[in-house]
Amino acid sequence: MYENQVPGPRAGGGDGQQAGDRQPEAPRPNGHRAGRGRRPAVSRRALLIGGTAAGLGAAGLAGRERLARMWWQVPGVNRPRTEGEVDHPGAEWIAASGANWRMADRPYDFTVDRVVIHLIQGDYATAVKVFRDPAHRAATHYVVRTSDGHVAQMVRELDVAYHAGNRAYNERSIGIEHEGRVENPGSVTDATYRASAALTAGICDRYGFPRDREHIVGHVEVPGTDHTDPGPHWDWDRYLELVRAVPPVKPEH
Repeated sequence: MYENQVPGPRAGGGDGQQAGDRQPEAPRPNGHRAGRGRRPAVSRRALLIGGTAAGLGAAGLAGRERLARMWWQVPGVNRPRTEGEVDHPGAEWIAASGANWRMADRPYDFTVDRVVIHLIQGDYATAVKVFRDPAHRAATHYVVRTSDGHVAQMVRELDVAYHAGNRAYNERSIGIEHEGRVENPGSVTDATYRASAALTAGICDRYGFPRDREHIVGHVEVPGTDHTDPGPHWDWDRYLELVRAVPPVKPEH
């Protein structure tokens, strides 16, 4: 994921404003970003925020972004959450620090249409440790272990994890961290590829976007990033073949 710091991933900047965060795409009126993902109907959250901002006039418009981040504190607008619940079958829930992500209601407030592939530049235990550290200011939704393909989920998919170094991409994507090193092709095992492929296929199906290279990208491909992961040794042809071989799952959203 962050290739120039040892040990573990590099810290971000908090609340989606990581170092180098940019806003390359203008927000649509209902809060969705441009992309080829499915466009859910306008949510109660969007109506609540829009109505409140309109009622407050110019001051409401100025504070709209802050209100958008605080919507979940209004009773009755958030989806029920169960402690320890995971989005990927078989994943282990290990909660990231709340400072490393922000609560959302995706895909009803932001369209999800990308998976971002990261490489840790370190080991699984270090990634889990730093993502649980509130000072780190970054985390991915998932971490995949090299030895056996074990998957830990650290942020719910409906929430925005600070992983891409680009706010628009944070809002539209699911981030998957993989144990391994950019310079060492042997550090990414068959178990890693297979477990990650099953995870990515499920994400694509849940949110209704294609299992292709336009929608499954490396961290290096995120606009404005200074990272190189997953690096030149990541076998994209093999990975996409494995992703496409996973039996399809009907989208829930």
